[in-house]
Amino acid sequence: MELCSKKKLHALSLAEKIQVLELLDESKMSQSEVARRFQVSQPQISRICKNKEKLLADWCSGTANRERKRKRESKYSGIDEALLCWYHIAQAKAWDVTGPMLLHKAKELADIMGQDFVPSIGWLVRWKRRNNVGFGARHVVAPPFTPEPPPLAPTPQAQLPLSLKDFSPEDIFGCAEVPLLYRAVPGRVGVCDRVQVLLCANSRGTEKRRVLVSGLQAAPRCFFGVSSEALPASYHPDLAIPWSEWLAQFDRDMGRQGRQVALLLAARVVEELAGLPGLGHVKLLPLSAASTTPSLPSSVVRAFKAHYRRRLLGKLAAAQSEKAGTSLAEAGAGITVLDALHMAAAAWAKVPLQLIVSSFVQEGLAPGKTPLAPHKASEMPPVPRGLSLEEFSRFVDLEGEEPASGGCKEEVGTEDQEGGGEDSFEPLPTKADALRALGTLRRWFECNGTAPELFENFYACEEEVERLCCL
Repeated sequence: MELCSKKKLHALSLAEKIQVLELLDESKMSQSEVARRFQVSQPQISRICKNKEKLLADWCSGTANRERKRKRESKYSGIDEALLCWYHIAQAKAWDVTGPMLLHKAKELADIMGQDFVPSIGWLVRWKRRNNVGFGARHVVAPPFTPEPPPLAPTPQAQLPLSLKDFSPEDIFGCAEVPLLYRAVPGRVGVCDRVQVLLCANSRGTEKRRVLVSGLQAAPRCFFGVSSEALPASYHPDLAIPWSEWLAQFDRDMGRQGRQVALLLAARVVEELAGLPGLGHVKLLPLSAASTTPSLPSSVVRAFKAHYRRRLLGKLAAAQSEKAGTSLAEAGAGITVLDALHMAAAAWAKVPLQLIVSSFVQEGLAPGKTPLAPHKASEMPPVPRGLSLEEFSRFVDLEGEEPASGGCKEEVGTEDQEGGGEDSFEPLPTKADALRALGTLRRWFECNGTAPELFENFYACEEEVERLCCL
């Protein structure tokens, strides 16, 4: 006599689940009759009815795998969505998309979003199944939404102000790419010292987006052991700004807040983003190609650069005082990309709110009464010691000068560096090192007549370090 075996589980594909819903809607069959027809249990049919709206949405999206029987949600849904968005752009432009390209782009997106994620081949296979992505003969996969046509170039004084009136000043954002020689010293510009910085703020100065720095180095040595979540700004290993990924993240952030915002952009950038799908919360407002008005007021950009240069000069002076005989050029060579990220974040935080408000209104980028012209000194921090106002102004605008020839310490290969190889990395600081450093810093403050207000800031820092040491 044959023993009774356990009943085999029969899972239905998405296409079969849609057939179940059609049968229940169009016929008078009961759930039990439909279950017998598809050789599944009645509770399974009941669950299909309960998830009816979600199943229909997956079916209508055009991207779901209709033969897949189970759908496991990804732990990194934000990266999933952003990569799918990039994939649709690549397919629309008829690019040959390969698996390694997708893995590289997924890692880039994870770094931009500040997530500690390393995509694997297995993850890529599951991502392709979830989103019905396949390679082979070139074909364009229709995106699940119709991309908006590229906006027409506005007339200088007609269309743009009319569009701005649809948004409150808090919801009007401007952004700009700022070339920055991150470790240049007065009188000398290195050929490899250039990075691109993306700044974005609203016209009331109440919101400043996280600074994005794009550089030539794929993996700067100074990032060894540094958590991407702890970085004060985002880093992208390419001089070109990753507009599609950055805008996708901006759109998600505004969606979480339930906001519709306007983003002022140069006409050139908007043309490059013509095929970008899925911006539901950010409306791109291109400035006329014939207009000389920047998408972020020039006075705001110059204030950022002035604060950055002043902070840079402070670091150079400290490096010279630490080791006698150090030249300014030698001190500048010690500035790393990680230093630049910290200084860029600090400089952007120091740009005053009043300057942002007055600059947006004065340049016609936000509605409001035209204020009195701000005094030029309001753009500039105090002039550092040893430089005249004219010399400091020229240093702030250094990007217009011809770079000097010669290699750059961080950009040359590790084999050519003194003490190259893995052993040249500094050991990561321990908890004991952090606590000893706090004691040294407090003692230095005590011996140098520090103001009481600075001790208050120190106590907050000390408390946070001690908390982290106890984790």
